[in-house]
Amino acid sequence: MLRSIVVGVALFGSLTALAAEKTYQVTGPVLEVSPTKIVVEKGKEKWELARDASTKVSAEPKVGDKVTVMYSMTATSIEVKSATKAAKAKK
Repeated sequence: MLRSIVVGVALFGSLTALAAEKTYQVTGPVLEVSPTKIVVEKGKEKWELARDASTKVSAEPKVGDKVTVMYSMTATSIEVKSATKAAKAKK
C-alpha cells in the first residue's frame, strides 16, 4: 500500500514538472539529419534542432521525410548587465 502511494506521488510530481515546460512543434520535410541535429524546412525557413541519444523517435528520419518535431526552449546561461550602469553610460 505504502509503495503504491510513493509511486503515485512520484508519478504525479513528474507529470506536473513536465506540464510546466511549454512545448512547441515544427513540421516539414527533413533537409539534414545526424545523431546531434535535425534540420527541417518550414515554409522558406530552415529550423535546426539539437538532438541526442535521449530524443524519442518513432523511426529514424531520412532526408525528404515529412516529420513533426516537438521541442522546448530552455535557457542554458544568463548573463546579467546592470540597467543602472547602462543608463549612466548613455549620459
